Order: sequence, then C-alpha cells, then structure tokens
Amino acid sequence: MRVIKGDTVEVKVGNQAAAERPSKVRGTVLRVMPGENKVVVEGVNRHYKHVRRSQRYPQGGRVQREMPINLSNVMPVCPKCDRGVRVGYRVSENGAKHRVCRTCGTELHQIRKPTSGR
Repeated sequence: MRVIKGDTVEVKVGNQAAAERPSKVRGTVLRVMPGENKVVVEGVNRHYKHVRRSQRYPQGGRVQREMPINLSNVMPVCPKCDRGVRVGYRVSENGAKHRVCRTCGTELHQIRKPTSGR
C-alpha cells in the first residue's frame, strides 16, 4: 500500500477536500483497511452518534468519531515538497526497500530492512 499508519496525508477528493475549506485538509492516518481499500484519517469525515445516559456515558450527549474514506481520495505528504504526492518504490544496493516521492525523489519511509550479505 502507498499509505501506512502514522503517515500525514492530504485529502484531495470528496466532501472533506480542500476545495470546501480554505486551507489544505491534512491529517494523520489512524488505521488502514487494505481489504476494503479504505483509511481512517484523524479529523476527517467525522460522524456524530447521539448516546443516552449510561454508566459508560454518564452525561449522555454526542460522541464523535472518524469514519473511513476511500484510499484513492488521499495522497501522502512529502516533507520536502510540502504537498500531496504520488509514491514510488526504490530498492537500495543493500536490499532495503523505500517509499519515495515521485516529484523530488525524497525518501518517505523504509518498508523493508536491508538483507544480510551471504
């Protein structure tokens, strides 16, 4: 997958996209669901559930939580470019695999550790 838990992503399409808001909509990936092709992003696609008073919620009220959005609607943010970018992969000489920015070539994250020489 091109997005992993903990990545900072920018929402490009949908109700939560930057066209609706003046600033760029960015958030941290809380959960990735590869089987469903969805991600949960902090502060994006919030839904409210009204709950009654109970032992768990003594005051009752509204509970907010982030709901999943489609993976194709988000792009990882490159720290050097400071915008959402496409992601490529590069394998170094020692066998380590890295995610890299397609625009500037900056390494975003190491996916596979270097292999030991035999």
